[in-house]
Amino acid sequence: MKFGEFMTRLGREEVRHVFLLTGEEHYYIDRAWKEILRRLFPEQNDPKDAVQVLPGDIDPDDLVGLLETMPFFAEKNVLLVRNAALFRARHGDSAEKKTAGKDKKTERLIEALHDMPPFSYVVFVSPDKPDKRRRIYKAVEAGGMVLEAEAVKAWNIQEWLQDKLRAMHRTMDRDAYLYFHGAVSMMQQISLEFLDQEFDKLALFTAERQITRRDLARVFAGLPEVSVFALMDAVSERDGRKALMLLRRQLEDGTYFTVILALLTRHVRQLWQAAVLQAKGIRGKALAKPLELNPFIAEKLGRAASGFKEETLKQSMLELADADYQMKTGQAGSEMLEHVVIRLCARV
Repeated sequence: MKFGEFMTRLGREEVRHVFLLTGEEHYYIDRAWKEILRRLFPEQNDPKDAVQVLPGDIDPDDLVGLLETMPFFAEKNVLLVRNAALFRARHGDSAEKKTAGKDKKTERLIEALHDMPPFSYVVFVSPDKPDKRRRIYKAVEAGGMVLEAEAVKAWNIQEWLQDKLRAMHRTMDRDAYLYFHGAVSMMQQISLEFLDQEFDKLALFTAERQITRRDLARVFAGLPEVSVFALMDAVSERDGRKALMLLRRQLEDGTYFTVILALLTRHVRQLWQAAVLQAKGIRGKALAKPLELNPFIAEKLGRAASGFKEETLKQSMLELADADYQMKTGQAGSEMLEHVVIRLCARV
C-alpha cells in the first residue's frame, strides 16, 4: 500500500507484528519506521535500546530463534532487518539451485510469521522491489502490513504535497501551486527531507492560512536549480531580453555555469520531446506520462514547445553539447550560453 494509506491504517488499527517497508523513498520508510516505534512504545521518547538491528542476509533459522526469544529488558522484542534479501526476485534455474537448501529454513520462518509470539515484532526494510509471488511476501501481506515507498518524482509529488498541507492546516493558491510544481520539476533530485523542513519553516513564519507564490519563492530562493526557474520561463516565452538579463544575473550572483548549462539542456530536451510528441497527436495533460511531469507543467511545456521549430531545438541541443565540452575545458566562456539563448528566443 502507498504511504498515505499505510499511515492511516497504522494509526487506526492494532499494531501488526510483521511489517515490510520497501522502496527507494527513504523519507517515507523513515517516517513509517518512526511511527511504528511510536505506536509500540508510546511512553518512550527514544526506544532504540529495545530494538535489535539485524543484517539483511541473516539466516532464517536464526531469525526464528530471535522471534521466539522472550525479551529480558523490555516488554516487547522488536527486530529490524535492514536490506532484507528474503523478498528479492530469483532469476533462472541456477538461482533456484543455490537457494534450494534455504527453502526449508524459509518455510520455517513463514510458519513463525503466521504465528508470531505476542511479545515479538519484526520490521523488514528493503530498497529493492519485492517479488510479490514469493510465499514469504504473501505471508507478510496477509498477517502484517506492506509499505510500497516508490521514489517521488515531479509528476507524482502531489500526494506528498496534499498530505503536508493537511498536516500544516494550510492551503495553496493556484499561482503557488503552479510555482511549486514548476520549481520541483527543475530539481535534479527531489529531497522530501528538504521540502519537509522548508515547509515547516514556512508554517512558523507565515501566519496566513493560504500559502502564496511569494511565500514559496522565499522558501526556494537559495536553491540554484530553482533560482534558474525564471530563466527557463523566459526562454519558454521566447523573451530574449529578459532571458539574457536573467542569465547574466545568475552568473553575476555566482551560480555555476555547469548548473545553468545542465538545466538549460534539460529544458531544451523537454521542449524537443514535447514538440515530437505533439506532432504525433499527444497533447495537453496527456504529455505528463511520457515526460514524467506534473500534468499542469506538462501542458504548459507543450504550449511553449508549439512556439519553437523542431530544427531550432535540435541545433540548440547540438550547441549546448559543444558548450559543455568547450566551457569545461576552458576553451570558451558564458558567451556560448548567451548564443544558445539568443537562438532559442529569436522569432524568425
